[in-house]
Amino acid sequence: MFKYRLLVHSASQVVTVRNDAKIIAARGQEMRHVDIVEGTEQCGVSVLIDSNGKIAFVGLDTDVAFEFPDVHKEVERTIDARGKSIVPGLVDAHTHPVWVGDRVHEFAMKLAGATYMEVHAAGGGIHYTVEKTRNASEEELYCSLVERLYSMLSTGTTCVECKSGYGLDVDTEIKMLSVIEKARKEVPISISCTYCGAHAVPKGKTSQEATDDVIKHQIPKIRELMSKEELHVDNIDVFCEKGVFDVNQSRRILQAGKDAGMNLNFHGDELSPLDGAKMGAELGALAISHLEEISDSGIDAMTKAGSVGVVLPTTAYILRLTPPPVRKMIESGMAVALGSDFNPNAYCMSMPMVMHLACVIFRMSMPEALVAATLNSAAALGRSGDLGTLSVGKCGDMVIINAPRWEHLVYQFGCHNETISSVIRNGDVVHDAGQCCG
Repeated sequence: MFKYRLLVHSASQVVTVRNDAKIIAARGQEMRHVDIVEGTEQCGVSVLIDSNGKIAFVGLDTDVAFEFPDVHKEVERTIDARGKSIVPGLVDAHTHPVWVGDRVHEFAMKLAGATYMEVHAAGGGIHYTVEKTRNASEEELYCSLVERLYSMLSTGTTCVECKSGYGLDVDTEIKMLSVIEKARKEVPISISCTYCGAHAVPKGKTSQEATDDVIKHQIPKIRELMSKEELHVDNIDVFCEKGVFDVNQSRRILQAGKDAGMNLNFHGDELSPLDGAKMGAELGALAISHLEEISDSGIDAMTKAGSVGVVLPTTAYILRLTPPPVRKMIESGMAVALGSDFNPNAYCMSMPMVMHLACVIFRMSMPEALVAATLNSAAALGRSGDLGTLSVGKCGDMVIINAPRWEHLVYQFGCHNETISSVIRNGDVVHDAGQCCG
């Protein structure tokens, strides 16, 4: 039995993001910098992972040899990272990965000028995917989810938020949550599970009827399965939007989820300025996503409440929306996180591409983007106590980059297949560019 699971040595630099494991989020100007252990021409940097998958040491090769003199006899695996850099495993704070039936045909409609809600009103969008997903078997949904999760791993994501939301009825929502539950146990990626039964108003129902169904039927059934430990649901989501669920309906749904033990992590102020962010902050939301139309009062409320703002550059890109006021959000002191928003409408699961788009579209710096894709995205899921930084005591999740400086992960747009050498989760290699690990 080995005392240590993995030693990565000789790296040019290791970006811990924060050396202090007690820091649970970076807010405002704190996002401007990342902590880095730099190597020298004579000495590289090491990361040592213990047998429990936790970080035991980060520092110069000479220091690890001094503090752990027998480490090469006690470690199960070593990786020579000479000429390479290391960052924490990326955390994708917002995805919709459980569905069948792509919507490639809608891309042409959008390119021709159709808005998101026009596609939705024409029977496309969420409702199209709902029909396909309701008719799919659990096995079909599971196989497609697993394939997507391994693709995410290959791009450096070691923790991902996974939503339901393409069922809109209790049976299909539970089918989706069950698929996520199975993947949590069988795929080497950390999953934060989100119930999103209020993703849209089902055909044949009013928004009020849909609200009542979620509160009176869906949440109680999910809560029952959670009490039996058949499901583990971390968060509740609602699409708080004009023509979907209004602020009062969203408040009722979120409160019911909170009463059932779920964190509040929802869609707010995406297409219309409804002050959903302000409402969420009042309820103590852990995180609120999109925020393209957030008001100044909403920014102030989220900042004071400590709610994380999850911004999604792929959505602004694909829908040609006015970007959220990210610079104002950061300058206000808000903790800003990133998510891919992977779904049939925005088909991107690469967090390096998301970081690049965030820098270009949202005018974030590269350090801000990395903080938003690691520490703050983990905070948006309530997981920054064990994920998001390469700090001693946290999970040994990291990405080894084929370049001496970490910025290449962001700079080389769309080139993660070349820039990522290995992806490590809990000290285990779960993706290696040189071979198949999945």
